[in-house]
Amino acid sequence: MARIETATLAGGCFWCIEAVLERLRGVERVVSGYAGGRPGPTTYREVCTGETGHAEVAQVTYDAEAISYRELLEVFFAFHDPTTLDRQGADVGTQYRSAIFWHDESQRATAEAVIRELGEQRVFPDPIVTRVERLAEFVRAEDHHQGYYRRNAEQPYCAAVIAPKVAKLRQKYAGRLKPEGQPAGD
Repeated sequence: MARIETATLAGGCFWCIEAVLERLRGVERVVSGYAGGRPGPTTYREVCTGETGHAEVAQVTYDAEAISYRELLEVFFAFHDPTTLDRQGADVGTQYRSAIFWHDESQRATAEAVIRELGEQRVFPDPIVTRVERLAEFVRAEDHHQGYYRRNAEQPYCAAVIAPKVAKLRQKYAGRLKPEGQPAGD
C-alpha cells in the first residue's frame, strides 16, 4: 500500500531539480514553486529580485514505500552544488540557495543526518552550506514553469544545463528510474 509523503527541496533553478526528481520511481508529482520567503502569494518576477526571501523549490509528492526521503535527498545532493552560498553556477541570489524545507521533525532529523554524513565522508571538496528550514508556506509557481524541461528541452538553457543532468541521472541512477517517458505529472 502506498504511503504518500511530500518533500520540498531547493537546489538552484527549480526546472533542474524538477527534471531530475520527476523521473525517479516512486515520485508521483513534482511541482515547481517558492518557499522560505515572506508570507502570501508571490511571482517569479518578484522572487527573481531576491527581495522576497523565497527560494525556487521543487515540491515532491512520493510513495515512501517505493523511495525513501533519504533516497530523495541522496539524489538531490548528487544534482546540485550544496557548497556554494546563494548560487548554482551562473544563477546567483538567495532564490537559488541550497535548502531543504522540512515538513516534520523526522524530515528535519534525516536532512541534518545526511548533511552530517556527507560532510564526514568528504563527498564535496568544500563544506556543505545547505540550509535546513521549516516549511512555513509553499507557493506554486506560474503554470509555464511546471514541467518546463519536458516542454522546452530544445531551449538553449535546457539543452546546456538541464540535459546533462538528465543524462547523468540515466547513467548513474538507471535502476531507480521510471520507465522512459513516464515522468511525474505537474
